[in-house]
Amino acid sequence: MAIQGWLFVAVQGVLLALLVLWAPTPNWSVPNWLKSASFALEAVGLLWLLVGAVNLGGSLTATPVPRHEGTLKTGGLYRLSRHPIYTGVLALAAASALRRGNWIVILVALALYVLFEFKARFEERLLAKAYPGYAEYAARVPRFLPVGRRLVLRRGN
Repeated sequence: MAIQGWLFVAVQGVLLALLVLWAPTPNWSVPNWLKSASFALEAVGLLWLLVGAVNLGGSLTATPVPRHEGTLKTGGLYRLSRHPIYTGVLALAAASALRRGNWIVILVALALYVLFEFKARFEERLLAKAYPGYAEYAARVPRFLPVGRRLVLRRGN
């Protein structure tokens, strides 16, 4: 399991490096309003990522494999999203793709989303084994975005 977890991280690193470091020629001119919106999305994504990491506390790990000494977190942003750190990274990727005006950059951001879908499902199988309450939690809280489900907002750990 640890090797699979690090493989997800490696592919994620390559995709993020492409989004951050690669500067292809734009395919179209990006309107100023879209650039402004992308900067706002970037700020929200960064904040979401940071708060999610703080909420995870000692359970934070570099890979999708849960820490043996970790605990299931269902409070803070984890009341709204099972993977707020992934959500924040995806918002950052979307903001970068919108601002760049290039189809290949948009495809890289979409590839990151697909990777996070697989990575989250892998992680959730491990979390369900590690924490008896995970299935009930997953049934009521959406994977990435806090939309599309009726959320039961109660205090979690």
